[in-house]
Amino acid sequence: MTAEELSPYKAISPGRQALRRLLRHRVVWFCLATIFLLTFMALFAPLIAPYRYDFEDTTRYFSVPSKPDGHHLLGTDNLGRDILSRLIYGSRVSLGVGIVTVLLEVLIGLPLGLIAGYYGGRIDSLLMRLTDVMFAFPDLLLAILLMAILNSGTQPVPPTLNVLTLFFALGIVSWPPLARLVRGQAAALRHREFVEAARAIGVPNWQIVWRHILPNLLDPVLVQTTQDVAGVIIAEATLSFLGLGVQPPYPSWGRMIFDALPYKETFPLMLIAPCILLAVAVMAFNFLGDALRDALDPRQRGIK
Repeated sequence: MTAEELSPYKAISPGRQALRRLLRHRVVWFCLATIFLLTFMALFAPLIAPYRYDFEDTTRYFSVPSKPDGHHLLGTDNLGRDILSRLIYGSRVSLGVGIVTVLLEVLIGLPLGLIAGYYGGRIDSLLMRLTDVMFAFPDLLLAILLMAILNSGTQPVPPTLNVLTLFFALGIVSWPPLARLVRGQAAALRHREFVEAARAIGVPNWQIVWRHILPNLLDPVLVQTTQDVAGVIIAEATLSFLGLGVQPPYPSWGRMIFDALPYKETFPLMLIAPCILLAVAVMAFNFLGDALRDALDPRQRGIK
């Protein structure tokens, strides 16, 4: 019999221990429920929303918003469009830009950080100087510049192309922090004993990076990308608020906040509703990232 079979206690993998610690946080359940609800709204918006996002109730078009009633639970905006429906469709933009932008961030920042951290030398210096150049520009300012360049032209940009342009611009400006994080982790791991042993027996560099370096830095990458989703959602709302993000008639929470500003005193619900959804989405991803960091902390892996 093996030692595990003789022992009355079964060994628990570090991943299962981290999952137990994660689910022990009460706030995690709130975050997961919120993200699930927002995802459900985004995926099934045409089925959930009472009206289309561009539907205009001509009986309510008085150039001012209308109060809630039986037909419009949150009322209508100054163009007669149902606010609840536009909030539901707006979740598609916020979640979509968060997920797609983080994927672009991983596709760019993770390989660059791995190459710079593992090989070091001139390659590391070149890639890190490129990262420093990106850090020299504020993220939001660089995103505004990219959106202005990509959308410059005499012809209006189609809505689908405008959304893709927004994804691309935010993805380009969001990868440097992840690249620097991965570079630091990879540079520390390349001198560990198991990496030196693999290199000594002739394992190719790409296999060392793929099998030994990458699995040992997934924890900080997961925490970083989870929290980056919240930052990207705020960036998209800011660009839309400034008129450089998603263009009408497609709804965005940031654009809805801008449209509601003239009516903040006479019809505050039009302003409060998108602000609440934006705040809840950002808090859910931020709190989930904090909980992941606590659960994946190596210093707590002995805690059961």
